[in-house]
Amino acid sequence: MPRKIISISNQKGGVGKTTTAINLGASLALLGKQTLIIDLDPQANATTGLGVDPSTLSSHIYHVMLGEAALASIVLPTKVGGLFLAPSHTDLVATDVELMDASMRDRIMAKALVSLDAHYDYILVDCPPSLGLLTLNALTSSHSLLIPVQCEYYALEGLKSLLNTFQLVKKRLNPSLSIEGFLLTMFDARTRLSHEVAGNMRDHFDSQVFQTVIPRNTRLCEAPSYGLPICLYDISSKGAQHYLMLAKEIVSREVIHEVKATSR
Repeated sequence: MPRKIISISNQKGGVGKTTTAINLGASLALLGKQTLIIDLDPQANATTGLGVDPSTLSSHIYHVMLGEAALASIVLPTKVGGLFLAPSHTDLVATDVELMDASMRDRIMAKALVSLDAHYDYILVDCPPSLGLLTLNALTSSHSLLIPVQCEYYALEGLKSLLNTFQLVKKRLNPSLSIEGFLLTMFDARTRLSHEVAGNMRDHFDSQVFQTVIPRNTRLCEAPSYGLPICLYDISSKGAQHYLMLAKEIVSREVIHEVKATSR
């Protein structure tokens, strides 16, 4: 399977973006897929959520963005076999200003990925909750965009801006960019609201909405404080099982696409 780069983005905060990056990445690794998570969020939550303290790092994704380090040189192993991390740091918040006059500044990440020697089946980019330069770099370098959507009021709020950005990037910078899918998160089967939001999303986006739905789950919330993905914190939890289902859904889609491409 060729390397696939998926950006995980939604400028609306608190939708499960980083939770998805960590746990989808870990689940893909459990399925035997060599997976790299690139933490492109200055909050560095994916980094700490995988047990890495940014303050102990001598180099991280900020140095890659400034051209001071190769991407391969900052990659760290995680506690999950086959899962690797390109860590972030709060220094990354200065990127917009420091790269203001840089040429091709929207393609820095794409260039860094091209120079990455190691083979990964999947690369997941955890984007910041904004549509600034870092997210633009992620979308320009990716094959697809995965959008987590929380099952709550105003779930569709902000999606218009993100989808407009997606269309602009696709038109001007990355013609091959596609929608990987909309992922419904924090779903509570006991509430009418969650079912209504899920129904509205499927009405609007049809098959682009993943069949897998991520439930509201206490164990998912607890795991990052221990620096562990949910598969290591509590493999029997609903959160762990549903992220594994999501990973299987994504892998099966790739197999279907490959078969269709081969039969043409």
